[in-house]
Amino acid sequence: MGKARLTDFTGAEIRPGVVIAYPTRQGNRVRNSEAIVLETQTNRRTGRVVPMLKVRPTGRDSGFIARKTTAVRTVSAEHVVVIADTNEGESK
Repeated sequence: MGKARLTDFTGAEIRPGVVIAYPTRQGNRVRNSEAIVLETQTNRRTGRVVPMLKVRPTGRDSGFIARKTTAVRTVSAEHVVVIADTNEGESK
């Protein structure tokens, strides 16, 4: 059996190179952040397969307090939505 595609709730494929929006916490508030997917991963520590994404934030966030760092993060793929594809012009 081959690998299944990882998609967001709209059906868009999540793969390295796409730009996503995902929820992040800042203090007691939640904001939306934008990031580029670097790698897709899975977490099996809880006994179930949970899709995870290694992302690099772009620095574009909702809210009025600026992000302090654009370091690589690992986030759950559960509440992610694809907003752009940086690989559209490349041949497959």
